[in-house]
Amino acid sequence: MLKLKNLGPGLLYAAAAIGVSHLVQSTRAGAEYGHILIIAVILANVVKYPFFRIGPEYTSLSGESILRGYDRLGRWALPLFYVMTLGTLFTVQAAVTVVTAGIAAQLFSIDIAISHLSTIILIICGIILFIGHYKFLDNLIKMIIVILTITTIFTVIVSLNGDFPKLGVATTFDLTNKSHMFFLIALIGWMPAPLDLPIWHSMWTIAKQKNSTSKISHQETITDFNIGFAGTTVLAVCFLLLGSIVMYDSGVEFSSSASVFAGQLMQMYTTAIGSWAYPIIGICAFSTMFSTTLTCLDAFPRILREALSISNNNISAESDRTYKLCLTGTVIGTCIILYGFLTNMKALVDFATTLSFIIAPIYALMNYKIMHLSHIAENDRPHGALKHLAISGILFLSLFCLYFIYIRFII
Repeated sequence: MLKLKNLGPGLLYAAAAIGVSHLVQSTRAGAEYGHILIIAVILANVVKYPFFRIGPEYTSLSGESILRGYDRLGRWALPLFYVMTLGTLFTVQAAVTVVTAGIAAQLFSIDIAISHLSTIILIICGIILFIGHYKFLDNLIKMIIVILTITTIFTVIVSLNGDFPKLGVATTFDLTNKSHMFFLIALIGWMPAPLDLPIWHSMWTIAKQKNSTSKISHQETITDFNIGFAGTTVLAVCFLLLGSIVMYDSGVEFSSSASVFAGQLMQMYTTAIGSWAYPIIGICAFSTMFSTTLTCLDAFPRILREALSISNNNISAESDRTYKLCLTGTVIGTCIILYGFLTNMKALVDFATTLSFIIAPIYALMNYKIMHLSHIAENDRPHGALKHLAISGILFLSLFCLYFIYIRFII
């Protein structure tokens, strides 16, 4: 049986996943297209499940990170990882930070440019990580995720019984409309999270094992992951339902301004359950996005440090200096994006999520292949329904990616 103290990496996964994909994209999906995209949300979670699971599973079985598994695939794998990571790192971090800044501006009535506020948040997160690292994250996230889950589910239940448009069959989503398909692709790109997150999960699993006083079994590791994954799926559906129930067909559209969007998001809750809930919901939403910003800012330097260690034949494998240099570089690069390219929050989010969608098939294939390396026992490899789901997922993501390229650049 899983001990409560052994919960950790799965909840860090949930904290990283429950952010832009849920508060922004899922809510927009419901508000703009009604409840119909619940199908897409559930399908994306099911299709990606095997590849997210491989993060903690491979590490639990092999005792090493996924990145070391990539290195075992051949000399091509790590360079490809660097290209994909550096190609998405700064836009991903910018997207989650600007949403956090928007909520902070609305909640605390901060009247400064979002780019300035985003920079302040990045610096605060950087200082926390310079001081605390994994242990701080592990303790903080458990409380935040539980509070957000309870309040969101409660709000959906109240909304279903309130004077709002009920769930029906009407929808404005059109499979032949290119702009609708582009949004669907952006939704799936980060649903429930980008597919480089299993690498982060792998590193958190290693950190958890090092900080644990007792050995964490393979089954406990998988159970921890399943709890986090199930929670992200349920909350994605809840946020979509909130958007659909409260805002769909209301004549109100979500703003492209981060702070205005945040106000609309919190208004959905208070409209459903009363104005008394505004500070509670605001703090929960801010805490959730702040934790997402924090976990992302921790994960990128952590995986880059590991990759650099492997590339340099394990030199400075535990170098705190390398971590801090990568952390500083991440903050600087993100600020360049925020000051140089931030004009529209929704456009930035859609761009970041679409990039993640394009590289998803590559990560899916690499994750599947490392589970078939020679040092993984035959019985521990994906088999039965899980194997078939993984193969189907690779095909689905690959074909859908090719379809996106076709409609975006050819027709």
